[in-house]
Amino acid sequence: MPVEAGALGEPEQPPPKTSNVPAAIVWMIGTLLSFSLMAISIRQLGGILNLFELLMVRAVGGLAILFVVMAVQPSLFSFLVLRKPFVHLVRNGTHFIANICWTNAVIVLPLATVFAIEFLMPVWAGLLAVLLLGERFTMSRAGTIVLGFLGVLVILRPGIEAFQPAALGVLVASFGYAASNIATKKLIPVQSTIAIIFWMNVMQIGMVLPGIDLAFPARLASHQWLWAFGLAFGGAFAHYCLTNALRVADAIVVIPLDFIRIPLIAFVGWMFYGERVDVLVFVGAGIIVSGIIWNLRAEMRRTDHGGT
Repeated sequence: MPVEAGALGEPEQPPPKTSNVPAAIVWMIGTLLSFSLMAISIRQLGGILNLFELLMVRAVGGLAILFVVMAVQPSLFSFLVLRKPFVHLVRNGTHFIANICWTNAVIVLPLATVFAIEFLMPVWAGLLAVLLLGERFTMSRAGTIVLGFLGVLVILRPGIEAFQPAALGVLVASFGYAASNIATKKLIPVQSTIAIIFWMNVMQIGMVLPGIDLAFPARLASHQWLWAFGLAFGGAFAHYCLTNALRVADAIVVIPLDFIRIPLIAFVGWMFYGERVDVLVFVGAGIIVSGIIWNLRAEMRRTDHGGT
């Protein structure tokens, strides 16, 4: 994990008036790869640990990684002061519920199906960003949401599988992640990235305690600890990248970039788990990406003209 003070600290700067789209793309690439690593790690450990234990691995491992980073750069400890605790609690509570639903779905459903349903999240995020953050709702941004939703419908072709309980859980997760991302945007002006991630892990450790067997680490074989590390690192780095993406661009710009996960995770499911690659997954992804490109080009033009 990078340890630059400027990226992890300096929470007091207000969000930019215009979106730094190239920087947002770089941060979102890190987010996408990290979430994919998390999905693979969950699949590898899902038959050994229950949902709460998986989230405990993620939270405790994430804290351990943060402490290593802060040991290398001790000045970061000064950024851990908790500000807006209620917003943190809302963010981390909605994120925890979403994590439970998403983790269960990753274990029992095809990965492409999980990620496709989850990508209804930008619809919620876009609406919440306008209602709660006062972000502009331009034609290109509206088009991204419409095309994204259309692409998801093409991928899902709603049928029996889409109505399994685990699939309904992903719908709940999509709203929870959207609410969590909006709360993150509320915290960014007053809280550093490392503090947001730190308090997420601390609060979620308390949330998972009732559902775990404290002796669960003894059930892991030596090679499975690599997947435990992948789960912890992927979770911590994904949120580091996502938080910084939200720092440099509007939420309604950042969140649709997450759609690129669909073809990526379809490839992962085919390569590692023999899941069938559906051509319509890529047709839907093409529709989604067309909306993303439209919005990115419009954002860049607005940036070049000083946000007008």
